[in-house]
Amino acid sequence: MGVLSVREGRGIGLALGGGFARGIAHIGVLKALERESISIRCVAGTSVGALIGAAYCSGVSVEELERIAAHVRFKHIARWTLSRYGFASSQRMISFLSSLLKVRTFEELRVPLTVATTNFATGEAVLFDSGPIVDPVRASCAYPGMFQPVRIEGNLLVDGMLSHAVPSEPLRELGAAYVLAVHLRGGWVNGNEPKHLFDVIGQCFAIAQEMNGSRWREAADLVIEPEVSSFRYDAFEHAADLIRAGERSAQAAMPEIRSWFLSETKAYPASRYSNGSGLQPKPVQIRVRQPRYRL
Repeated sequence: MGVLSVREGRGIGLALGGGFARGIAHIGVLKALERESISIRCVAGTSVGALIGAAYCSGVSVEELERIAAHVRFKHIARWTLSRYGFASSQRMISFLSSLLKVRTFEELRVPLTVATTNFATGEAVLFDSGPIVDPVRASCAYPGMFQPVRIEGNLLVDGMLSHAVPSEPLRELGAAYVLAVHLRGGWVNGNEPKHLFDVIGQCFAIAQEMNGSRWREAADLVIEPEVSSFRYDAFEHAADLIRAGERSAQAAMPEIRSWFLSETKAYPASRYSNGSGLQPKPVQIRVRQPRYRL
C-alpha cells in the first residue's frame, strides 16, 4: 500500500494537545496513522504533545517511542526543588531530549514542527518553528505552579496549553489542507477530592481548558479524543494501555480521514481562515469508549 498524502497545500496537519502522562496516547494515534499509511505533512504540539511531536518529527520511530514510553518516569524528565517559580525543575529534560531527538534544530526535522508556548508576562502565544528544539519543548511543558518557567531570549515562557490547548490554529494558519486534532480529555482529580496543591491547580486549568475549547475545535477538520480520563495525570506505568487508547480512537476515525483522499482536496489559506468569513470547517468529534481502569 502506498503512502496516502493530501497533495494540495501542506496536506494533513496533526495537532497534539497536552495531558502529561496521558499524552503517551499520542503514540497510539501515530501508530494507527502509520499502519494505515496516512502521511502527516506538518505537526504542532503543546506540552507533552510538543515532546512527542518533536521526537517523531526528528525521526524517532513509533516502535522506539513505544519502548521509551514503557520505561520513562517523572524522575527522568524532572526533579523536585524549592523555588518561587515552581516545585519542579525540568533541567533533566535537557539530557532526556538531547538523547532522544535525532536532530538538534527545527530546520533539520524530517517533518515540519511548531511548538506552542505562552509568554508568562503577556499571556500571548509564542510559537517556535526554527532554531534549537530542546528549550522550546521544555517551555511548552512548563505547567504553571509545577514546573519552573523557561527563559528564552529574555522572555519567561510557560506551558503552551494556556494559549493553545490543542494547537490546531497554527496548523490552519500554515495552510494545512486538513487538520487532525488530538484532545486528551480528562480532569485532574476525576471527581475525587484534591489531595494537594497540584490537584487544585491542575483541576482549575482543566476546567478552564474545557470552557475555552471552541477556537481550536473550529480550526480542526476532525477532533479525536482517546478515552484516557480514567488514567491519573502521572500514570506513566500504564504506557501500554494509554497507547492502545490512542490507537483505538485513531482507528475509529479512519473512515473520516480516508474520505479526505477520496474527495476533492481543499485548502484553507491563513488569510481566508482568519478573516471571519465563516469558511472554517465543521469539526467532527470521534470518541471511543474502552474499559475503565481503576488506578
